[in-house]
Amino acid sequence: MDAGALNERWRRNLESWAIPDEILAAAPADPWAHVPARFAGRTDRAVAEPEGPTLARVAEALPEGGAVLDVGSGPGGASLPLHDRIGDLVAVDSSAAMLKELMIRAEGLGVAATAVEGAWPDVEGEVPRADVVIAAHVVYNVPDLAPFFVALNAHARCRVVLELPNRHPMSWMSPLWEHFHGIRRPVRPIAEDAVALAAALGYDVRVEEREAPIERFTHIEDLAESVCRRVCLDPARSEEVASTAMELGMWPVPRDRWVTLWWDTRE
Repeated sequence: MDAGALNERWRRNLESWAIPDEILAAAPADPWAHVPARFAGRTDRAVAEPEGPTLARVAEALPEGGAVLDVGSGPGGASLPLHDRIGDLVAVDSSAAMLKELMIRAEGLGVAATAVEGAWPDVEGEVPRADVVIAAHVVYNVPDLAPFFVALNAHARCRVVLELPNRHPMSWMSPLWEHFHGIRRPVRPIAEDAVALAAALGYDVRVEEREAPIERFTHIEDLAESVCRRVCLDPARSEEVASTAMELGMWPVPRDRWVTLWWDTRE
């Protein structure tokens, strides 16, 4: 398949994750919303204990004091762990709350950072080129992935590095969707689809996979709270969710598999 066909397949598969209108209309809270504090805590852990292939692939291509563009940055979990090497950081995110958390941490770490609020690649014209471009845990939010990749590549002088789960980040809840709503959730897209698209665009993609360094949840109460929001259930049903997860053999939740993919750019 060529890049156009692969991009269309990615779009269709991602659209299949849409929540049925009748369930979404009755949801007590936005099932797609993210909690900045949860992601900020993960950033703090990553800064305290920097490790893994994604950081290694960024570090080996980043000159001392080099420039980094972090797309879909959140609070900076994929970039701020390299604070001692970064000379300039530009962070792009559609969430002002996430960018605020990043800027607080960048200032504390002595990193010169600029926040750009907006979706990528809509805001690419506002963003300078960088030595290394990072996009971590964002592609499953991107229906039109080909132009997203092309814009990343155009802004990288040396390398593009991406990190993503090997399957959709909501996949682990599929048994609970079937239990509570009688709905079977999709399987694709998966990381291999993103790799195939990048290769079809002409990038010399390299791939490394590993077990995620963090547990998804440390307490079953946290799982139940998250499931109530994501699966569009009343928070009052959290104890029922917890017991159902136990009955279905879903606790403890297995760690994700994370995929790092990267390619070097041509000046």
